[in-house]
Amino acid sequence: MRRIDLLALSEVPDGTLTMAWVDGVEPVLVSNVGGRIRAAQGICSHEYFELDRGFLTGDTVTCALHLSRFDLDMGDPLDPPADLPLAIYDVVVEDGRILIEVPEGPLLVFE
Repeated sequence: MRRIDLLALSEVPDGTLTMAWVDGVEPVLVSNVGGRIRAAQGICSHEYFELDRGFLTGDTVTCALHLSRFDLDMGDPLDPPADLPLAIYDVVVEDGRILIEVPEGPLLVFE
């Protein structure tokens, strides 16, 4: 396992989405809902579109391109046209920083 430092906790205020980039190429969507921090693949599994441009509603994110909605806990698609889930990453908040814990190698993404 490896820990990847994404960004400062202060960069993701309550009720917002922020995109972090791992190794400058892998987008990770970070959300804060009521102080609960989550991380998911940053690109919609239906068609390439950055999810930080979407809409955060409770525990879901809606892709602004085709309005597919995803559960931020499990990554499950809740509305078509997406039928593949988002990869969800384990989050650790440490010393005011948001980190993800992932296996060695490239990040898991579904597309």
